[in-house]
Amino acid sequence: MKGPYCILVLPLVEPHHLKSYARMCKRSDCGNSVKEDESLSSLLLDLPSITGAFIVAHTIGDIITGDITEPEVFVSASPSVGGLLDSLTGSIGISGISARAKPVAASVAASTASGTAVSGAAMSDSQKIGLRPLDKDALRSFISSAMPFGTPLDLSYSNISAIKTAGFSSADMPPVDRKQPAWKPYLYRGKQRILFTVHETVHAAMYDRDEIPDSISISGQVNCRADLEGLPDVSFPLTGLDTARVESLSFHPCAQVPEHGGDKQAVTFSPPLGNFVLMRYQAFCSVGPPVKGFYQLSMVSENEGAFLFKLTLMEGYKAPLTMEFCTVTMPFPRRRVVSFDGTPSVGTVSTTEHSVEWKIITGPRGVSGKSIEAIFPGTVKFAPWQTQRLNSSVSAYTGVADEDSDLETESSSNIVNVEDYLMDKMNKDLQAVDLDEPFCWQAYDYAKVSFKIVGPSLSGMSIDPRSVSIFPSVKAPVEFSCQVTSGEYILWNTLGKCPVVATPKV
Repeated sequence: MKGPYCILVLPLVEPHHLKSYARMCKRSDCGNSVKEDESLSSLLLDLPSITGAFIVAHTIGDIITGDITEPEVFVSASPSVGGLLDSLTGSIGISGISARAKPVAASVAASTASGTAVSGAAMSDSQKIGLRPLDKDALRSFISSAMPFGTPLDLSYSNISAIKTAGFSSADMPPVDRKQPAWKPYLYRGKQRILFTVHETVHAAMYDRDEIPDSISISGQVNCRADLEGLPDVSFPLTGLDTARVESLSFHPCAQVPEHGGDKQAVTFSPPLGNFVLMRYQAFCSVGPPVKGFYQLSMVSENEGAFLFKLTLMEGYKAPLTMEFCTVTMPFPRRRVVSFDGTPSVGTVSTTEHSVEWKIITGPRGVSGKSIEAIFPGTVKFAPWQTQRLNSSVSAYTGVADEDSDLETESSSNIVNVEDYLMDKMNKDLQAVDLDEPFCWQAYDYAKVSFKIVGPSLSGMSIDPRSVSIFPSVKAPVEFSCQVTSGEYILWNTLGKCPVVATPKV
């Protein structure tokens, strides 16, 4: 392909985006102020992925010209921009960009099998891009499929890296008798294999109250990476779809699934390039909660609380299910922890300025084939409220504070329960809660459990690698793995207040 050419990258920035940015530039504050809906984060989220579009255009341009190497870019290992911008750049393979780094020589960046983004020294091809094959029909087919009406459908860094490495040849053209799907505009070439991973997240609210039932649910997804040449179809029976355990299902557009029936479900799909989520589902836990028990915390004075944990881990769970780690955290975002006293029956305890952390399982082997009883009684002391208040707040509201103290003296004589009196007193002095701790709307409310379990899924969802078939037939190893992690796994304080939603009985 010779002669002049031009690649235009036209981000879809509309006039209201520019007007919104202009209004933010005229504000005196550095961020989102009170009663203001506009913010830089919301504007970035609303804009198209400009950086990803430039990468696609740059890749095609480099392959066409054949004699232009990439500029040297230094990429640091730790993110420096932060926030939403890091998450946006991370989705296209840039984990963090140093703003004032000196350019250094970089090596070729190879796409890993897991499809994760490459960080560290960034990319520079050691050979001329012109040595890569370039077929005009293959390039046109890719552009028409991958960028309909000029909008890139795939901005995955690993996929773009594969295109940059392999170029476009006549072998990339789809078979005459097969229609190339929109989710696979570029054909894979290389070692063939299929990877399935079931990742489940357990959410729970444990109340330990007769009037409030405990709640536990599982959100899961089946991740897939099918490195297969051509446009093959993959089919397998998915087990564990019993309606008593699975509530809802959704599949990738590449999958063809007949109507659900019974515990097994036949799934056929034409896999796209790289990693993708084949299926998402919501399910009940078929075994029971991996961590159950209760948490109690009672304020014995204004600055001291007594707590008690009594937990059971992995009850009813059999090998090969293994809990690799388990940690319980008591957050106190509006109280500064001074000290704590107590010795757990198992594990170790550490503190931060605003939390107490109990590591129950920390060993490399984890716990498998048995249950663990864990008890942790103790006390925690907080810094006095007077030392935590801002001087400006105290001076500005001196008169209000004096009035409140009179009311407190009058009301304390009418309160029989000492703990209720302490709670009322503390709640008047509580500072505004941080947005990242929405549950802590009182002095104390809950403990959070974090864990990881490897082995079979808790919902019963499973794929037998021996039952996976590929058409046209090809020899490709099939691997299957599963892991379970905790999501919002909350132990509500039995002696405190807690939010609850009434659910209809089915």
